[in-house]
Formats: sequence, structure tokens, C-alpha cells
Amino acid sequence: MNAPLPTAQLRQQLYRDMDPHHLTPLWEVLHALVPPQPNTPCVPAFWKYADVRPYLMRAGEVITAEEAVRRVLILENPKLRGQSAITQSLYAGLQLILPGEVAPSHRHTQSALRFIVEGSGAYTAVDGERTTMKPGDFIITPSWTWHDHGHEADRPVVWLDGLDIPMVRFFDAGFAQNDTTKSQQVTRSEGTSDARFAHNMGPVRPVAPYGATSPIFSYPYERSREALEQLERHAPVDPWDGTKLRYVNPLTGGWPMPTIGTFLQKLPAGFAGKGWRQTDGAVYSVVEGEGEIAIARDGQETRYAFGPRDHFVVPSWHTARLSSERGCVLFSFSDRPVHQALGIHNEERLS
Repeated sequence: MNAPLPTAQLRQQLYRDMDPHHLTPLWEVLHALVPPQPNTPCVPAFWKYADVRPYLMRAGEVITAEEAVRRVLILENPKLRGQSAITQSLYAGLQLILPGEVAPSHRHTQSALRFIVEGSGAYTAVDGERTTMKPGDFIITPSWTWHDHGHEADRPVVWLDGLDIPMVRFFDAGFAQNDTTKSQQVTRSEGTSDARFAHNMGPVRPVAPYGATSPIFSYPYERSREALEQLERHAPVDPWDGTKLRYVNPLTGGWPMPTIGTFLQKLPAGFAGKGWRQTDGAVYSVVEGEGEIAIARDGQETRYAFGPRDHFVVPSWHTARLSSERGCVLFSFSDRPVHQALGIHNEERLS
């Protein structure tokens, strides 16, 4: 009489027999699927603008904005190379437009933000209305809206692109369409959206022109910075964030974009922040001033000394601490709106 096979051998035979039927045992992967804490493959990363800018300018020499459609250098997370992603749900890149150029009109289901890093005088047009770009401005391209960019001044303009490309890719919901003309027809004067929605007033019979996205597609830095300055002088400074505000949709009071949350914060001189961690990975652009970010996980800490126009990413569930001897202003964006909509957002503010 043959001895019964050991359990381990029986299990392996089971796996082999059911594999052709596209079956796999949950118990072999359960702990990876449902880990004890968030376990992102992403790592902290830092892009010093002085190092990146020469490559942008060289890109301007070898390809036009029209040829490229969008002349952008992607900021790829070191652990997501080849995936065009800075976190598993977000894309970030630096886009260059030179005097006299037009980045042709198109539209796509992905939502996009532009945060102006260098230069003035370029414009972006969204569904028939233009807005002139200035450093520190936050500009939205809502999902499925026609948009093009142009430049009529005399110096290069660079901005940070932030999109939900990896998120839309996950849902297999990406569509794009090129316009029949290079530049769309302007049908509304510049500032129309601002006048209608950005002064604590709104239309008597409100219509959301961009669905769940804010009807304001340009948030000027001058106005946003003034709010931070006032709060820093007259309100308590948060021990973790300094003075930090989120951009809002004036029709709802919620996020300006359905998939991407955007923030602006000011760290006062001498700020030594406490640590925090959150499930939404965040991308930062340094607007002005200098400081340091310390990012830690599993006992390993990385520090970046940052200055104007530098960029860095804090991945999900990494502990971060900000500090600044002379003070600074930071813009950031993350996928927090989706986390909150799904009820999965978590944040810890450490003492």
C-alpha cells in the first residue's frame, strides 16, 4: 500500500491542475493583497531645477512644441521607470514652451493641472477662454475640454503638469481627440470665468460648465499668497503644515478637480515641523524660499534641501517633516479627493 502524499505535494499538484483554468489560490497571496499597512513600491525622489532646466532647453532645440504636441520631461518615480508615473495614481512633468510657439489644441478624459514654474506671458486656452500664465499660478484643464497653449512673450515659460493619467489608465477609461485647428477660437474675454465665479458671488442660476471640476480654471498666485501672508500674521501656525490652504471649487466648496487635490502652504522663518504621514502620495513644487524635507520609512530617512522651482514627491505612508530657516512657499497636489470619496483616506500627525 502506497503512503499518502505529503500535504505540500498535494497542494502543489492542486495548483498545477487548476492553473490551466486560470485559477489561483488566495491564501498564497492574501498578505500581499491585504497588507498590515500601506506598502507602496514608490520611493521619495527629488528633482533640482538647476539640473533639470538644461535638459528642457535642449529639448527645445531638438523638437518643436507642435511636433511634440506637448514638449514635456516626465518626472518618473525611480521605482516606476517606464510607467510615466510619479506615484501609482499620478503623473507629473515639466513642460516648456518657447516664444512664438503653439502647443496644438486637443482634449482628453484625463484631468490636468498646470502650475507655472518659470516665465510669464504664455497662455492656456480652455473651451474658448484664455488665461495668461504667471509664476505661481494654478491653472486647470478640466476633463474632455479643448485646450491649447501659446506663447507671445520673449522668454521661455515652464510649468509643472499634473494629471491623473495612471488612475484613468487603471480604469481603462482614457480617450483623446485632436482638434481640427491648431489654436481654438477665443469666444470669451480673458477673466470671464474669474468675474463670474471667483469673487464670492456666482450666477443666479448656476450651471457647472465643467461638471465636477471648478468653473474657475485659473487661480492667480498673487491672490493665494496674500491669503497665506495674512493668516501667518494673524492666525496660529500649524505645527505640521505651517500655514496651509487647499484650493476649492466655489460652486461646491469641495476640491477643484474630482481626482486631484491641490494645496498652497507657507512655512514661516525658523519653522521646524512635526512629522506626518498620509495615504495619498503628494507632489511638491517649491515656489519661493528654501527649506528641507525629511522623508522616512522603515527606519530609512532621506533628506532633501530644496530651493525655488525644485520638485519632490512624498510617497504614500512615508513620514515627512518640513523645516525652513528663512521661510518658503510650497505648492502640492495629491490624489486625496479619490481617497476621501472611497472612504479610504488615512492620516497620522505625529507628536
